[in-house]
Amino acid sequence: MADEVDDFLYGDKLETLRPDLIVSCGDLPFDYLEFLVTSLGVPLVYVPGNHDPNVKPIDTTFVALDHRVPIPGPEGCDNVDGRITEVQGLRVAGLGGSLRYKDGPNQYTQAQMRWRALNLELRARLKRARSGRKLDVFITHAPPFGVTQSEDAAHVGFVAFDRIIEGLRPLLLLHGHVHPYGKSQAERRANGTRIINAIPSRMIEI
Repeated sequence: MADEVDDFLYGDKLETLRPDLIVSCGDLPFDYLEFLVTSLGVPLVYVPGNHDPNVKPIDTTFVALDHRVPIPGPEGCDNVDGRITEVQGLRVAGLGGSLRYKDGPNQYTQAQMRWRALNLELRARLKRARSGRKLDVFITHAPPFGVTQSEDAAHVGFVAFDRIIEGLRPLLLLHGHVHPYGKSQAERRANGTRIINAIPSRMIEI
């Protein structure tokens, strides 16, 4: 899910869903994510969107050992921005944020995201060399460059994500950021990777 609160996920209909994992691609209210992770009782992983506050971990170098530092972001949810993690039998990685179009957190130039993606790719390759497992799910806020019809600078997507697709061949890439405004969004493919715009929410089987 991403960007727009889906009213379907409130009320009795929520009990009909039996997901193994919840994925947020950003720009959703934190209390909404906390409600879902509490109601469904399954892990929730997310990356921040360009409208989200800064959720980077706080530097605890000079914090007293007996002082508990709160983790930024929605409680009970796991921020996978710039990380690789194992959850529910899947290897998951994420890169949040959008192309920079104004001041604020979670916005990057193409060059900045290229370095973030390169760092993530190197660590993913090291993990794969050790375990033999590939990347299953790649979570982003913005789309890969060239997979949407958007032409404005804020929504064209990141070129670096195309490199991740080509180099790591994830089974699935989930993104948000590009609002479909009620139109049905067809699933796309690139180098064997399924690319899905998750706005407002999708039930996906792997």
